[in-house]
Amino acid sequence: MSVGIVMLVHNALGRAEQAARHWAAAGCPVVIHVDAAVPRKTYDAFANSLADLPRIKFCKRFRCEWGTWGIVAASQAASELILAEFDEVRHVFLASGSCLPLRPVEELIEYLADRPHTDFIESATTADVPWTVGGLDEERFTMRFPFSWKRQRMLFDKYVDLQRRLNIKRRIPQGLVPHMGSQWWCMTRQTLSAILQGPDRKEYDDYFRRVWIPDESYYQTLARQYSIEIESRSLTLSKFDFQGKPHIFYDDHLQLLRRSDCFVARKIWPHANRLYEAFLTDPAGAMKRTEPNPGKIDRIFAKAVDRRTRGRPGLYMQSRFPNKDWENGVTAAQYSVFQGFTQIFENFEPWLTKATGARVHGHLFHPDMVEYADQQANLNGALSNSAKARDYNPNAFLTNLIWNTRGERQCFQYGPADNSEVIHQLSRDPNAQISVISGGWAVPLFRSNKDFFDIRKEAARLQRIESEHLNVLRSPYAKARIRIWTMAEFIEAPMEPLQGILDEIGKTQARRLAEVPKMVDLTGFGQFLQNLKNQGMHPYLMGDFPVALGPEPAQDRPRKPYLVR
Repeated sequence: MSVGIVMLVHNALGRAEQAARHWAAAGCPVVIHVDAAVPRKTYDAFANSLADLPRIKFCKRFRCEWGTWGIVAASQAASELILAEFDEVRHVFLASGSCLPLRPVEELIEYLADRPHTDFIESATTADVPWTVGGLDEERFTMRFPFSWKRQRMLFDKYVDLQRRLNIKRRIPQGLVPHMGSQWWCMTRQTLSAILQGPDRKEYDDYFRRVWIPDESYYQTLARQYSIEIESRSLTLSKFDFQGKPHIFYDDHLQLLRRSDCFVARKIWPHANRLYEAFLTDPAGAMKRTEPNPGKIDRIFAKAVDRRTRGRPGLYMQSRFPNKDWENGVTAAQYSVFQGFTQIFENFEPWLTKATGARVHGHLFHPDMVEYADQQANLNGALSNSAKARDYNPNAFLTNLIWNTRGERQCFQYGPADNSEVIHQLSRDPNAQISVISGGWAVPLFRSNKDFFDIRKEAARLQRIESEHLNVLRSPYAKARIRIWTMAEFIEAPMEPLQGILDEIGKTQARRLAEVPKMVDLTGFGQFLQNLKNQGMHPYLMGDFPVALGPEPAQDRPRKPYLVR
């Protein structure tokens, strides 16, 4: 008894010839199906190259387009030929031209000889597996799919939508429970012949002809009808990424494939010379005899999927960038944002640099220029101080800045006059520490020498913008560490907020603050706010600010009366 090999070939015919000769050299009859899309001249040259091996035959050709019936028709034709021509075949192994035997073929023959009635075919109902990608689980069995998903995508989608709207459903043949699984199977002669010669084959073929991706459900379903014993697994190592696309194995996967202990692997890169030299070899140089265990390398593939879909925090990749919220963390490191502090304190930036050792920038999102620390023109990663370049994508500018300066704490100023597009990203970034003194923007207006009409107009604009900022920061969707004080409450007791900010940055010593930044002179600021109110503009973000700012004058204590004699 022997194992028959059915090969489905559509490209890399040179590698397919190598694999076919390897199977045949071990005594396995081989039937090859070549995609009808392959030019006749190329096909004839391929067939002539194998004409010296009588146990290799070619079957009728079909066009094999992904997701269509042609792949099933090709495997049917090849299977019928191998069963008819080679009586000694007990198991039929379905492979592709890009499949590579990882262990001596003799081991596969012995392995199957010990299990003469077992069909190795992955077969599970759609409710039991999370494999399907693309939104079509049960629907692939209850709808019709006459259009090609690859060539006629618009017609495919429109016809699916039409069937959903009209609630059109196909009748599944009586007694048939649809199953799905890998298209690469190994079945016994009895099961395969029962599928191909069964009295209901025409009905089943007509039904599956309009099922989406029938090569993953035709044999998987019908094997449940006829098999004596099924092991729901494939003997072929075939891995897929999170989009349902097969992983391709290259030369540097050699040790990985050895660890799998599987008999066959796909999909092998045609130019992986090292893999073909390592595995298409004599039995002495092959892997040890053991039970196939692809689970041994599942952890590596799981990590690859995680890296592809999540990646490193704050690093945006092409594979994730077009999809909102696919990033693994908005930014790569923690940073601090200060709003209103430079308006309240004259030397806030130098003081913060000295107190924390962090790099303290000015207003990175200033409308005129990016205010880097020390007035730098460029920062790590060739980030220029051009406001035009920054505003092309402010969110990307922030993530690039934090990524390029990993290992050094970044602090910068922000305010209602700055680019507001970035406030949403700041609010939802867990790495952001945002400290806000609401109403601080009014201090530069108070100290300016502008006409009061212009001051009132600008104050109304800035207050409206800051109010919108605060609404975003107070949103239930905000994930940043946010502290908000009104200007009145902050000025009343500034030491405690400043100490808390430095403690959160975490670079100060345990002792309490001994030096604080110098606060600007706010004499007359309360009256300034009252003047705005008198002009019809209500500056409510500053809090309950007294009209007369400053300590009340000390009252003379009444002198103690005494008696003079």
